[in-house]
Amino acid sequence: MKIKLPQPFTFEAGERAVLLLHGFTGHSADVRMLGRFLEKKGYTSHAPIYRGHGLPPEELIKSNPDQWWADVKAAFDHLKELGYQEIAVAGLSLGGVLGLKLAYSEKIKGMVTMCAPMFFDNEEKLTKGFREFSKEFKQLEQKDETVIKEELDTIMDQSKNLFEGVRDTVNEVKSNIDMIYTPTFVVQAEKDEMINPDSANYIYDNVESTQKDMKWYANSGHVITMDKEKDQLHEDIYRFLESLDWEV
Repeated sequence: MKIKLPQPFTFEAGERAVLLLHGFTGHSADVRMLGRFLEKKGYTSHAPIYRGHGLPPEELIKSNPDQWWADVKAAFDHLKELGYQEIAVAGLSLGGVLGLKLAYSEKIKGMVTMCAPMFFDNEEKLTKGFREFSKEFKQLEQKDETVIKEELDTIMDQSKNLFEGVRDTVNEVKSNIDMIYTPTFVVQAEKDEMINPDSANYIYDNVESTQKDMKWYANSGHVITMDKEKDQLHEDIYRFLESLDWEV
């Protein structure tokens, strides 16, 4: 069965732009509803798909966090090439980590982190989640269960370098977070079973911005952009964006 693969998106609506960054094993669908919401509010948004993502798991383990970071920078530059001078960033999970890296590497207008990890103490959960993602993809391809198990075992054996790269990226960003002076809104789901939720407190306590806020969502899990409180999340992100000192 041929699977329809996701695509990046750009919703142009106004002079203020927001770069939307998806999570590990995710893709642009993670942030598509947020993009459509912001479009209605007059904000332009662009969501890339990092290398290896939105593809079979065999392709994902061929990619690495350095490539994903390059893809984030290219997406940021894409918005600038389209003529947007002021760009805020909102990132889910790993997208939040890469967004924080962008916040201390480039001049951005504001930063929204959503369930972004700062502690690599969840390798077992991450590995389990990656295996589930791989299994679901292969079930969509309608492969035989025996074949699926064999392929999953091979994928997991070959994914160790990938997880080491994710760990190094998280640790690198964590060690540089006090270099961030950008206005920051920290979002954390209380039912997040993928990351250590104390990451939210770490981000909030250590960014150096004088304008920062944090909110916990009681009824949401890790992929908060697609969970029960997504409508409230959209409104809260919009309110944060409106509070920024835009020149346009």
